[in-house]
Amino acid sequence: MPRIYDKLVRDEIPTVVEANGERPITHVANDEEYDRRLLAKLEEECAEYREDRSLDELADVLEVVRACCVQEGWSVEELEERRREKAAERGGFGAGVVLEAVVESQSQSRSGEN
Repeated sequence: MPRIYDKLVRDEIPTVVEANGERPITHVANDEEYDRRLLAKLEEECAEYREDRSLDELADVLEVVRACCVQEGWSVEELEERRREKAAERGGFGAGVVLEAVVESQSQSRSGEN
């Protein structure tokens, strides 16, 4: 009885399966399927990192992010540049700031009254 996975895997996984004496059943996804499965893989890897919190799991998240860049036609360098720009504009996440709410200023609430 085959074990069913039905998910995107790293390119060398079929070779690993064969090295274990088993026969992988695979296909190469078309663009639409690949895009859908890549997003599902990103969610899967993020969930695994949330559970495990290991460097290996975080590396898996990064590998999927890199694949997402390629799929969208961006380079990893472009991603890093955009990350730096956003960090310069809005900061990073190192300080642990939690935004609980935003209260309208009095001038904003009055400008809406007619």
